[in-house]
Amino acid sequence: MQLLITGGLGFIGSNLIRYIHKNHPDYKVINLDAETYAGHRENLEDLENDPRYTFVKGRIEDKVLVDEIVSGSKFGRIDGIINAAAETHVDRSITDPDVFVHSNVLGTQNLLEAAYRHGLRRDGAPIRFVQVSTDEVYGSLGPEGYFSEETPLTPNSPYSASKAGADMLCRAYFHTYGLPVMITRCSNNYGPYQHPEKLIPLFIMNALQDKPVPVYGDGMNVRDWLHVEDHCQAIVLVFHKGKSGEVYNVGGHNERRNLEITKLILKELGKGEDLIKYVEDRLGHDRRYAIDATKLRSELGWKPVHNFESGIHQTIRWYLENKKWLEAVTTHTKGCDNSKFASCGELTAAGK
Repeated sequence: MQLLITGGLGFIGSNLIRYIHKNHPDYKVINLDAETYAGHRENLEDLENDPRYTFVKGRIEDKVLVDEIVSGSKFGRIDGIINAAAETHVDRSITDPDVFVHSNVLGTQNLLEAAYRHGLRRDGAPIRFVQVSTDEVYGSLGPEGYFSEETPLTPNSPYSASKAGADMLCRAYFHTYGLPVMITRCSNNYGPYQHPEKLIPLFIMNALQDKPVPVYGDGMNVRDWLHVEDHCQAIVLVFHKGKSGEVYNVGGHNERRNLEITKLILKELGKGEDLIKYVEDRLGHDRRYAIDATKLRSELGWKPVHNFESGIHQTIRWYLENKKWLEAVTTHTKGCDNSKFASCGELTAAGK
């Protein structure tokens, strides 16, 4: 089997490719990635000479390139597409929403159209399509309850609105054209290879340099944290066993306040809480996210491997043991002033 994984140099995308190589050694993967500030060759440099792995630099908005890959004329038959490519950082979407709409909405439509046009192979097997989305499309929760697959979409940022638009296109291509599309919507991810504009690696990096760790508002925003490997397991499970046209929520049932995560990181690193700097809250900052993953568990048998207590410790240790990686991706980041990013806790599903 050969898969096209988009955004494979990003956080979730690179972990997904590693998961597939480890658990499905007979699979080949084509990684289409634009190498933006959040996608780095360092994330998969040990796979560059692996015959099961092919890297293609390009954007999902490039119709000619996408058509060449999906049609099979460039690298041979494609059996499935997992779209993990997206612009993801909420703060950036507030200052430059055009980029998010172009990449997340139009790019997804381009992939869907190519999958539809080349979908039925000679053996009759269709190209399966998994759209990696986010719980942010549901909007903000009150102090109780959980997002289910039936929760109405009420996105509150340009980023989440662009992801909701992409999800609706996926739904349309299933209902209109019969394209076998599944959508996953996950809670906040954490783990190795996460870009240092996100909460955990940013705070680790700042704390190691005794720089302030900026916390939005009162720090009481709640996020449901999910280890990236558990997310990757869910994505692959949905690709293989998911029902066409269905949405599957992926959550860790590990709700934590942003301030709690901040203090935990400082304690693990032996740093004082005097490094915490409260900053003006983000525009339209959602208060709480929490996922109900009952459908994924009961219908497909998914079960997370990592618990938060051991997972966060392992994650912090990974960044401490990979300071050269952290320095490299920070150095390669263009136009990214990490000091201005606060404790948003936004780890969205698109892989960057």
